[in-house]
Amino acid sequence: MISIPFDPNIISSGSFLLSWHGFLSFVAVAVAVFMIGRWAKRDGLNPDMIYNTATWVILGGIIGARAVHVADNWDLYRDDLASVFQIWSGGIGLWGAILGGWVGGGVYAYFAKYPVGKLMDLSAPAVLIAQTIGRVGDIINGEHWSKATDLPWGWVFTHADSPGRAGPSGSTTWDPVQATHPTVVYEMIWNMLVLAVLWRLRGRLRPDGAIWMIYLSLYAVGRFTIQFLRLDAVKFWGLQEAHLIAILVLAAAVPYIAIKVRFKKPGEGEAPPRAPSRGRLRRQRQRGGG
Repeated sequence: MISIPFDPNIISSGSFLLSWHGFLSFVAVAVAVFMIGRWAKRDGLNPDMIYNTATWVILGGIIGARAVHVADNWDLYRDDLASVFQIWSGGIGLWGAILGGWVGGGVYAYFAKYPVGKLMDLSAPAVLIAQTIGRVGDIINGEHWSKATDLPWGWVFTHADSPGRAGPSGSTTWDPVQATHPTVVYEMIWNMLVLAVLWRLRGRLRPDGAIWMIYLSLYAVGRFTIQFLRLDAVKFWGLQEAHLIAILVLAAAVPYIAIKVRFKKPGEGEAPPRAPSRGRLRRQRQRGGG
C-alpha cells in the first residue's frame, strides 16, 4: 500500500487556517481563468468577457459548492444554522461548484449579451484541468473516505491531523491502517481521458455549447461509477448524493446531445472570405486590363 504522510494544512496558527485543499482550489480557479482568457483571444473573442464573467462563475460556484455539501451533511448543520455560512471552516461539493458556476456565469453572460455557448465550450477543458488540480489538494488533505482494498495502489493516510485517519462520521468499523481505494486518483485519470476526447472535438460540433454538454455527460458517467467506491452518506436506493446529481445531469444533457448536437459539415462555421475593398478591385482591374 501507499503511505500519504502529508499535513493537510499549510498554515495553522490560532484562528488562521490555510489548507492545501483551499490553496490548490484557488490555484485551480486562477489557472482555468487564465487558460480560458488565452483561448478566447485565440478564437477572436475579447478576453475581457472571460474576466468579467469569471467573478460570477466563482460566486455561483462557491454558493453551489457549499449548498451541495450542506445538503449532503445536513445532520451536522441542522442544529447550528450559522455554521452553514462558515465556508472557511471547510466543506464543499464539487458538483455544486460545477453547476453553480455554470448557472452564475451563464446568467451573467446572457444578460451581458456575451456568446454564452462559445464561453461554455471554451470553459469545458479548463474546468477539467482545474478539477484535477483541486483533487491534488484532496489527496494531500486525506479527504473523501473510500472502501477498503487489497490492491497494491491502495493508500493509507498516516499524518495525525489527516481526515483520512478519522473515517466517516459515526463509523464504528473504520480502520485507519487499512488501505483504501484512491478514488480521487481514479477521478483525476477519468478527467484526463475526458479532456483528451473534448480536445479532439473542439471546433467540430454544433451548436455552440455542445462541448460543455458532452463534458457534463462524460464527467457524470465517470463520477457515478467511481462514487460506488466512496463512503459518502447513502440517501436512498443505495445511492449517494453525487449519484443522484449525476443522474439528473445525464437526464438533462443526454437528450440535448441526442437531439441538438451534430458534427459540422466541411467548411461550416468558417469565417467567409472578406469582400475586396474598392481600391483592391481597382488595382485588380488595372492589372487585368494591361
